[in-house]
Amino acid sequence: MIIKERQSTHVYRQKQLFSKEELEARESLCVHEQPAYCNAACPLKLDTKAMVAAIASGDFSKALQLYEKITPFPYILSALCEAPCEGKCKLCTLGEGVSVRELEAAALCYGERAKKKGLLRKKAKKAAIFGADLFSVFLAGELAKKMYPVTVYCSQSDAADLVAECIPELPAAAKEATVADLKKADIKFEFSTDPASAYAETVEKYDLIGASYSVAQQLYPGLTVDETVMVYREQKLLTGKTEGVLDAAFAAKKAALSADRLAQNLDPSNTRGEEGSVETRLYTNTGGVEASNRIRITDRESAVAEASRCIQCHCDECIKGCVYLQHYKKFPRILTREIYNNVSIIMGDHMMNRPINACSLCGQCSILCPNGYDMAEICKLARENMVYTDKMSLAVHEFALMDMVFSNEEAFLCRKQPGFDTCKYVFFPGCQATAIAPATVRAAYLDLCNRLEGGVALMLGCCGAICDWAGRYEMQEDTVKFLDEKLAQLGSPVIIAGCPTCKKELSRHETIGIWDVLETVGLPEKAKRMDRPIAIHDACGARGDSQTQDAIRRIAEQMGCTVEATEYDRDKSPCCGYGGLTQYTNKEVAKKMTDKCLERSDLPYLSYCMACRDRFAREGRESMHLLELVYGTSADHCPDISEKRYNRLSLKNQLLGEVWNEDVEEVDLGFTIDYTTEAIEMMDDRMILKTDVIRVLQNLKETGEAILDGETGLCVTRARLGNVTFWVKYTETETGYLVHRAYSHRMTIQTR
Repeated sequence: MIIKERQSTHVYRQKQLFSKEELEARESLCVHEQPAYCNAACPLKLDTKAMVAAIASGDFSKALQLYEKITPFPYILSALCEAPCEGKCKLCTLGEGVSVRELEAAALCYGERAKKKGLLRKKAKKAAIFGADLFSVFLAGELAKKMYPVTVYCSQSDAADLVAECIPELPAAAKEATVADLKKADIKFEFSTDPASAYAETVEKYDLIGASYSVAQQLYPGLTVDETVMVYREQKLLTGKTEGVLDAAFAAKKAALSADRLAQNLDPSNTRGEEGSVETRLYTNTGGVEASNRIRITDRESAVAEASRCIQCHCDECIKGCVYLQHYKKFPRILTREIYNNVSIIMGDHMMNRPINACSLCGQCSILCPNGYDMAEICKLARENMVYTDKMSLAVHEFALMDMVFSNEEAFLCRKQPGFDTCKYVFFPGCQATAIAPATVRAAYLDLCNRLEGGVALMLGCCGAICDWAGRYEMQEDTVKFLDEKLAQLGSPVIIAGCPTCKKELSRHETIGIWDVLETVGLPEKAKRMDRPIAIHDACGARGDSQTQDAIRRIAEQMGCTVEATEYDRDKSPCCGYGGLTQYTNKEVAKKMTDKCLERSDLPYLSYCMACRDRFAREGRESMHLLELVYGTSADHCPDISEKRYNRLSLKNQLLGEVWNEDVEEVDLGFTIDYTTEAIEMMDDRMILKTDVIRVLQNLKETGEAILDGETGLCVTRARLGNVTFWVKYTETETGYLVHRAYSHRMTIQTR
């Protein structure tokens, strides 16, 4: 950790997220930017994928421009290239690959060649090529492209004779076009010349000297049989004897680059990049791609049709399934680098804090990615880092964290089953189950008490997932300590979790799911049957837990459900938008996540996470929790944030009275509070609790401070609670108040 101090008054804490080596190792897992298989196979670095895409769109001129970038003589290459790209085409695994060579020829036939730019300044150093063969012809063209004045000394009588002798296998049309290219090329030819004699007479005039293989053997007697030569003054640049057109073109390109670097007094071995054909790590999913045969190219239309067969190889497995990555339109490697840079900022705006907090931490990306790239881990580590260095505002997660505190303080309950000094089990339903479906939790606990031997204790609270997701590691440590102490007081029983996330968070103890218990003891007699098809949504907490996923499906089938598989299910299931606290930090992304889940099927959704069930129901989809079917209970509506807290407290009080015979006194406010529909919706959207409003109105009773809005006729009062000032607009009733609106700001009001 680095501590940086400014003006001896402000201390800025800095903690490195990853080492440079670890960052690069993580980034390397993302293969999105790896070259396509055809691109990787081409030693000349033709962007084959882009060229084929241009032809598929009918833009032959663009395709030709891409092709001309790699060679000064495209007709030679197009006609005789060995085309290793075709054998690497991904379609070869299904049928016939794309006919790249024919498409290159189509680009030359139907595309318009780019016009040469105006006069460009030639370089001062001069180049000469002695002798003509395929290598030296390409070399002359490459040096001319680099703006060196080039002179070729050869024994042939003219360009046509040169092409005919050097490339006899070239088809007639390509020969004619190549002759035209040579005549138009910015290359000076000294025809009908003895190259060896010309070398002796003129070599001192030139800085860069190249030679054909036969001439090189005359000029450099020590030259081995598998070498050609390119010389800059006294330095020889040797390349292997070329075999075939592609080999000659590649050797010429390498020799020209080396010569160019030497001419600039640079080391020719540095900063050359990865030359030649390479191995690509790209992953392309061919699922859903049908096998097809090549289309013979006879005109523009058939060329477009053949190019359209190309599947444009790419890897976007994570993007296809992850709403978070779709929303920010960035692949994991790019996001990781931006998050890393964001964490490294000591002073200034941390623009990536919002994206860091928008990830649901569900881990779906690591399953979809062929290399297991885990953005969830990166975002979680970034949150912890930003919390540690005081660069993550508490405000973004404060409501959720305070809700967890409420669950583990005011609404917390830990009791042994009556009549048992020690209990073999403890039922831990989870905070969302008690908040959304308290009747279901009650029914489940009473059933477990009746049918399990050894006693079943009850613990109502939060497992700590909230502070874990928020990156509040100190709070998480306190929560772990608190829960472990409570479990120890119960005699360390086996935990029966009602939520897969709770099962995962409490896995440091012996933990099973209530679904495992129901499979063992059987379903209760009142289990509701549902004789129709359903779609199962697998919770994020069960990712990688095939035992739980299978158990849920078996229980659903026992109740008569016909389970229909969806595109993304089991380990590939997307998050509903609750995980990682996304619904608190970025409602837009959370809504998209919910929509992504629901678009997989039009059937009713069965889930085994109460948060998932709640979010789906809020979108109008028929949605139920597994335990609601098992116990024949269901919530009649989706509770708002205040009702969720009320449900937790009321369940606790109900069970204290019903099971443990403990009476709980109700608090009398001394006045009534009613709410308009607008107020309820506004409070739920802005995360303002009814208890917040109650405290504001209690403050009103004590201080009498309020103002009258003359336009609306509403009274306005306020009170600062913790870090927030709450405002309530109300009218008085005979017995109390009618709340019309409520809002809050992180501000302090000072009065004189």
